[in-house]
Amino acid sequence: MGILFRKERGSLIFTKIGWISLVTVIIGLSSSFVDTIWAVYMHSFIDNIALIGFLSSFLTLVSFFSFFLIVPLIEKSSKSRLYFITLLLFGLCYVLFAVTHNFYLFLVLAIAVSILISLKITCFGIIVRDSSSEKHLSRNEGLNYTFLNLSWLIGPLVAGTLSARYGINFIFALSAVFVFIGLFIFRASKIKDVNKEKRMDKNVVKNFFEFFKSKNRVLAYLLGGGVNLWWVLIYLFMPLYIVKEGLGGLDIRWVGYFLFAAAVPLVLFEYFFADLAGKVGFKKIFKIGFFIPFLLSLMCFFVSNVYIVLLLIVLSSIGLSMLGATSESYFFDNLKEKQELRFYGPYNTTIDVNQFVGKIAASFVLLFLPFKFVFLLYSLFMLVMFLISFKIKNIVEKRRDGKPNK
Repeated sequence: MGILFRKERGSLIFTKIGWISLVTVIIGLSSSFVDTIWAVYMHSFIDNIALIGFLSSFLTLVSFFSFFLIVPLIEKSSKSRLYFITLLLFGLCYVLFAVTHNFYLFLVLAIAVSILISLKITCFGIIVRDSSSEKHLSRNEGLNYTFLNLSWLIGPLVAGTLSARYGINFIFALSAVFVFIGLFIFRASKIKDVNKEKRMDKNVVKNFFEFFKSKNRVLAYLLGGGVNLWWVLIYLFMPLYIVKEGLGGLDIRWVGYFLFAAAVPLVLFEYFFADLAGKVGFKKIFKIGFFIPFLLSLMCFFVSNVYIVLLLIVLSSIGLSMLGATSESYFFDNLKEKQELRFYGPYNTTIDVNQFVGKIAASFVLLFLPFKFVFLLYSLFMLVMFLISFKIKNIVEKRRDGKPNK
């Protein structure tokens, strides 16, 4: 527990990473509550799975462009202050979600949240990066992802149970409460990240092309995107699949049960694999991590029993536990000093690019083919990522000097 706590005057107090992990859990719970019911919530407005996919793709595009447009703001601002403001706006948006039943207001709020997500991810990622030494970056990323996964383990069960009893709008109110709690904890932690650039990169197009001039950054971008491709299947299309199959008489609690089970391998193994990658290198971890979901989703294409399909998808999370924290660590390990301020935002567009590809491709598949072809599509996606993982350089963090990042 020395990573999370240290002794000071005979008392245990949180380390900086300890405070960050606590904030991660609270804000992660808020996000997991919303994401558990999000697809079903959209289904209440749009009674067509393919159209839901297209709307979600549009919101992903909004987030994609936001990651580039916020680069000057990220470079000139204190990341801790900007993160605080972002959380405050998140809480207010969730309050408005809780009281509206109007589709157009929902759409406006969804666009606002899509922009805020890019700010939240970028600010917090840089805070974690700047709080870690080079030698322990993958370990701290793994620890942060483990606590995030813990919130995604608990959140779906809570959201599924409470939404079945009190309705979906109640979940938005609960999420707002957790955001404000996280806001209070973050302020109490006195975490400061005032890392700024005096010379800002305001040219969005230039930043985009500069990012892709490095082969290693491109590979990190592709592999990080593979993880986010898979989460589209888990958090958008699998809940709709459960509703389509009528599990539990269309009881939303089944969505919560599934998402809970899918998070279990992440909680159990992600820290272990992130730490292992720092010791043995990234290449083997990436290969095995992408091969597992490739194989299991391919098996889903040939299986007709819904419960076996759900089991196979849950087991695929073992592979994903090798990829989340390690893909972000691999990206940071390929940067020079100060480059994270310029390139972390563009890197995070891999989330939106790949989520857009996953959503739009699966939506077109569902226009013409049965749902099982979505599993075949995602199997092919994971196969491509598996092949890309052969191209990366095998960085071993434990061989470095362990100096803090500057």
